[in-house]
Amino acid sequence: MVRTVSKLAGLLISACATLPAQALEVFTCEPEWAALTRELAPEARVTSATHALQDPHNIEARPALIAALRRADLAICTGASLEAGWLPMLQQRSGNARVQDGKPGMFYIEDVVELIDKRSAVGFNEGHVHAEGNPHLQLDPRRLLSVAAALAERLAALDAPRAAQIRQRHAAWAADWQRRIPAWEQRAAPLQGRAVVGQHSTYAYLWLWLKLRQVADLEPKPGLPPTMSHLQQLQQQVAREKPLAIVTSLYQDEKPGRWLAEQTKLPLLRLPATVTDEGPAATLAGLFDQLLAQLLASSKP
Repeated sequence: MVRTVSKLAGLLISACATLPAQALEVFTCEPEWAALTRELAPEARVTSATHALQDPHNIEARPALIAALRRADLAICTGASLEAGWLPMLQQRSGNARVQDGKPGMFYIEDVVELIDKRSAVGFNEGHVHAEGNPHLQLDPRRLLSVAAALAERLAALDAPRAAQIRQRHAAWAADWQRRIPAWEQRAAPLQGRAVVGQHSTYAYLWLWLKLRQVADLEPKPGLPPTMSHLQQLQQQVAREKPLAIVTSLYQDEKPGRWLAEQTKLPLLRLPATVTDEGPAATLAGLFDQLLAQLLASSKP
């Protein structure tokens, strides 16, 4: 009887030793960081607070998101005040000490990559401007290399049993990504120097990378909805600059851009600003393929 119990106990201990470590629970504020996490740590259980049809500046702190953050071992957010309107409330209501600012479980992208358009101060009447810099860095594939390297190390630190696999996946991903960037740049060469009309600074990093110029903004001030008087003023400017297209994001109101496109006979491009739930832009690589395909299609006579 004693030997039987001992044998059963030994089998139980052996079985427990072979069980895989519990997967990380990861909460991301934006879909691009969820996509990157899945590349580096496919075993992780990942929840994204937003999707491609939502403005990441403004979302509701829903109970489901509070519950997801409460479970999280790691939260990944852009920072630079992009989520200032809702993330602090989620952190407070979740009651999760692991994902509070300054803790290893709270990872801000702004801490590991250089942002453009930093301001020493922002005036009260300047609109929705981020003093810390433009937070929409996900549309520069070169900066994603820096993000991925830092994120892989944070994931490895929090998931020690899988640290070696995470670093191996990162090395493979980075090598593939470094091959893709020059191929994308070569493909985008016909776009260099061309002008575009945009809305907000959503695509500023994309324009910088591809050497495009945003010559007009549908918003009279950053974050303020387009007005008819402002759009009418843009007509003359658009006629002078002869831009490639009018570009808005999938989450922005289509009507202002559509009106200006009809008045100026320019194409209106509705581009994804992040990975989508399905379709050709459902991965990070697919996102850049899709962006280039749409821009190049509009550049043809």
